[in-house]
Amino acid sequence: MDSTNSPLDYHPSNAFLPRYLERIGFTGEANNSLESICALMQQQLETIPFENTEVQNGYIVSLEPDVFIDKIITQKRGGYCYELNGLFALVLQALAVEYQLVACRPMFYPAKRPKTHMALVATIDGEQYLLDLGFGSHGIRAPMNLKDTNTNITQCGEQFFLSQQDNNFLLEAIINNERLPQYSFNLNHYEFIDFAPANYMNSTHPDTLFVKQLIALIFTPTGKKVMLGNRLRITQGGTVTESTVNDINSALTEHFQLPPNSLTAQLAS
Repeated sequence: MDSTNSPLDYHPSNAFLPRYLERIGFTGEANNSLESICALMQQQLETIPFENTEVQNGYIVSLEPDVFIDKIITQKRGGYCYELNGLFALVLQALAVEYQLVACRPMFYPAKRPKTHMALVATIDGEQYLLDLGFGSHGIRAPMNLKDTNTNITQCGEQFFLSQQDNNFLLEAIINNERLPQYSFNLNHYEFIDFAPANYMNSTHPDTLFVKQLIALIFTPTGKKVMLGNRLRITQGGTVTESTVNDINSALTEHFQLPPNSLTAQLAS
């Protein structure tokens, strides 16, 4: 994809892709095939955490690609949807994969919310796939073909259901045989800058989840780890363990591979 037509309007250096592959520990062949994109997506999900320490430390998340590239690749931190999916968008761009940004409406709130989540739809081998590497709830684990509607979809042991009504798609997670709506979206085109208001709201508004409490999530080959505040939940296969964390910074380093002292001392206590 030509950077002049890229939704991010950004052209990374030639060193970007090798540095990214090193960051996620990817040793396979990176190309524009579905197999490669799936492997890259899963590897990123298992090495780069979804986390909001920057917001918890009182900062507004930057949407400048140079900034989140440095944050995630150089500093070895994580981020939330705009950063994590923005990073993968640049990977798709480097691999000449056509993609678009889609605005998603989170559906797990009691009242209707604005479209504050950003995901990707990529065209691979002539088919459109939903890609999402930055959803802090029940997120998909692999590219999801938009033609696979009205059927249970299993990814890495987790189940999802994608439906379509007119131009709108609804992604649901299947938990304990119950379908739980996660977010809706359509295929309207967006530029990266269009998400600036949503990013500002998520970074500053006192009612958003990201301002209210610490959130960290990382996938593993057999499950995932989630931390909300000082509560840690580890899912491994069919086993779930929950615990209260005394040293939050140590837990962020041990379980989510974040640098030491990612949270300020006051928040971490």
